[in-house]
Amino acid sequence: MSVLAVGLGGAVGAILRFLLGQVVPKLGSGFPLATFAVNILGCFAIGAVVGLAGRQSGLDPRLVLFLQTGICGGFTTFSTFSLETLSLIENGKLAVALAYIALSIVLGILALLLAKHLVSGWE
Repeated sequence: MSVLAVGLGGAVGAILRFLLGQVVPKLGSGFPLATFAVNILGCFAIGAVVGLAGRQSGLDPRLVLFLQTGICGGFTTFSTFSLETLSLIENGKLAVALAYIALSIVLGILALLLAKHLVSGWE
């Protein structure tokens, strides 16, 4: 049932992400406003879910999986990245948090670049 909850939530989150991308206007500057909006809204949503789960100990764990891992994860994984970073900071692991941020961004971009060139050629 947990896998089903995550899968259904993921579908809902992905659909919401797609729809939001359709309604957010494109900016002439090239700033990716839709992705930015998705990331910020996703962070707010996962914060609300974590806060609610912390206050409501009787909340069904499958509902939390549906909302947090499913919907928020399907909407944007940036929210999970932000939550994990905040958890590291709150647990006094600032250096680990900073390393996680830097490595995620730098290695993520490098992995994308490598895959793009492996698939399309080194032009």
